[in-house]
Amino acid sequence: MTRPPFRFGPALLFCPADRLDRFAKALERADAVILDLEDAVAPGSKAEARRAVAASALDPDRVIVRVNPAASADFADDVAMLADTPYRTVMLAKCEGTADLVDLEPFEVVALCETARGVLAAEAVAALPNVSALMWGAEDLVASLGGFSSRHDDARYRGVAAHARAHVQLAAAAHDVAAIDTVHLDISDLDGLADEARDAAALGFAATACIHPSQVDTVRAAYRPSAEQLEWARAVLAAAVGEPGVFAFRGRMVDGPVLRQAEAVVRRDR
Repeated sequence: MTRPPFRFGPALLFCPADRLDRFAKALERADAVILDLEDAVAPGSKAEARRAVAASALDPDRVIVRVNPAASADFADDVAMLADTPYRTVMLAKCEGTADLVDLEPFEVVALCETARGVLAAEAVAALPNVSALMWGAEDLVASLGGFSSRHDDARYRGVAAHARAHVQLAAAAHDVAAIDTVHLDISDLDGLADEARDAAALGFAATACIHPSQVDTVRAAYRPSAEQLEWARAVLAAAVGEPGVFAFRGRMVDGPVLRQAEAVVRRDR
C-alpha cells in the first residue's frame, strides 16, 4: 500500500458526531472537520452518533472520523458503520500500538498517541503504510500517568507533556508522516493558542486541532508566514540559484538545511 499523503490543515475542527446539525457549519469554518465518535459523545449516544455520521453527506476529502479506541466495545461498530460511507480517513483514539490498527487497513489513519503506551509506541505506529499522521494529546496522557494537570500555573506544559509532544513529532518525522498538535482547552485564551500554534508551525507540525470555531482563524494566522518571513525565504532561495554550496546571504551563512527551512516557509504561504 502506498502511504497516503496528509492533505489537511492547518486548522482541524472537532465536532461531536451526534450533532448532525453542526457538521456542515463546522466544515465550512475549518480546513477539515473531525467528526468525533469518542470523547465528545456520551456513552448512551454512541449509536445515535454513528447514525448521524452515516446519514451525513460531507466532502470526504475534508472529513476525519475519530473512532473509539480499539479495545472499546464501540470500535467494531464504528468501523462497520464507516465501511458503508464515503469517509476513508479515521482518527484512532488512544492508539497504543500496531495491533490496534489491524482492522483499519482499508482506511487512512491518523493515530492519536495520547496515553503512556501510545506515546512509546508512536514510532512503530508511524511506520505502518496506511498511517498518514500522528497526533498527541496532553489530557489523556496525564490521566494515564495517574496525574491531574498537564500544565503549570503559567499555562506552560509540564515536562512529561512537552516530552510527549516532541517524541510524537520525532516519530512522525522519522517515517515521513505529518504531526498534528493537540487542542488548546482554554477557548478564551486566543493569545496562548496563537503562541502554541506559531511554535507548532515553526517546528514543522502540519496542523493544530481546534475544539471551537473561534479558534480556527487564530490557528490559520499562526501557521501563515509573515510578510517578512516570506520575503526572506523567497530572496534566499533566489540567491541560492547558481551557488555551488554554502554561501553568505544578508550576513548569515546559508547551507542545505537553511534552504530547506526557506522552502518550508514558502510552502506555508496558502
